[in-house]
Amino acid sequence: MAKKEIKTSIIINSTPEKVWSILSDTANYPSWNPFIKSIKGDFVVGKTIVADIDGMTFKPEVLVVKQQKEIRWIGRLFFKGIFDGEHSFHIDDNKDGSVTFRQEEKFNGILVGMFSKKLDTDTKSGFEAMNEALKALAEA
Repeated sequence: MAKKEIKTSIIINSTPEKVWSILSDTANYPSWNPFIKSIKGDFVVGKTIVADIDGMTFKPEVLVVKQQKEIRWIGRLFFKGIFDGEHSFHIDDNKDGSVTFRQEEKFNGILVGMFSKKLDTDTKSGFEAMNEALKALAEA
């Protein structure tokens, strides 16, 4: 089974509370997020959300919600083992009026190798665009 991991991070001159309030407000994603165009549902452990990510619809299950620290979900293409993605957002308080926002995804499945190049280019650039948009909004 093929595996792949994408990691991005950005320093945001804002508080964990403000970054969290933007990130957890799923209703407003269409107004600011260039990568995750929309999320229907709330981040509640065990619940399924509906996410429009870069033009594709996914129905991931929320795995972790730690207030002002982390959101993590897992999505699958068709069924487990084909193309699974465990996506996470992390807000690390730098204790200096800034946070480090990390967005990561671990991919597993038999189709991962086939999409490896697209993940390195399109998906990673989507993460980075979202990170920049979150930074701009949180610092405004």
